[in-house]
Amino acid sequence: MIELSAPARATELMRCFPSGVPGLPALAEHALGTGRGRWWADRPVEPRVLAVSCGDHVLLRGRAGVLRPQDLHPLAAAYVEAPEHFVPVLRAAFTRLDPWERMVYVRHAAPVEARPPRGVALRRLTGTDAERLADLGPQAQWIHGTWGGPHGLAGSGCAWGAFRRGRLLTVACTYVRGSRYEDVAVACDPAHRRRHLALACVNALCSDIEQRGRTPSWTCSRDHRPSRLLAWYAGFRLQQEHVHYATGAGRAAAPTGRPAHGA
Repeated sequence: MIELSAPARATELMRCFPSGVPGLPALAEHALGTGRGRWWADRPVEPRVLAVSCGDHVLLRGRAGVLRPQDLHPLAAAYVEAPEHFVPVLRAAFTRLDPWERMVYVRHAAPVEARPPRGVALRRLTGTDAERLADLGPQAQWIHGTWGGPHGLAGSGCAWGAFRRGRLLTVACTYVRGSRYEDVAVACDPAHRRRHLALACVNALCSDIEQRGRTPSWTCSRDHRPSRLLAWYAGFRLQQEHVHYATGAGRAAAPTGRPAHGA
């Protein structure tokens, strides 16, 4: 796979990716709209396989049969959402390929009212909050991955936080921003869970999303019960399920020198 360097090509290539959809499949819209993604193809002219990556997520589309396993090595150590016909070449490309069932919720119901403890201030993050986001620690770095880092998320206008004495305890943000849906994510300091902070941040963020004319969505793994419960309390209801794949390191390529199938 080669990286497409011209941003203008992204608009042309968007026809291969879903639009107006909830959840992480809106990644291509987010990457195009924010300029935070990277675009890949099997060849620069009339590509047969296309991928877009942002944060540690990838959307992959096209004709799997034209790929050699080593062609997919740029997608190592990522979460890949792809049609099932890509699974054999993905499995051959990486040292591991773990399927991960994902549940996609859409906000349809009224949320439960949050009651955070006294002394907690709830507000939208600004560009000056980047260091506070970074202070959430390595375990929360994923939350700003689709915005290019803490500065990108803090300055996006798409995040709400719960603060105490200037310290950020919990943040809810738009993780993927599509044309119709914005997928919501939450990170919380483990010492401050079960205090309605996450619910309060999510409710505030969802009000913002709806004022922007979009619908909040929520994506989590099937076995993440706390996330599923928080989504329910915040008014989200299950809409669909899908599978994406966690990739490992790329396998060493066999020195055959043969071209890709179907070239």
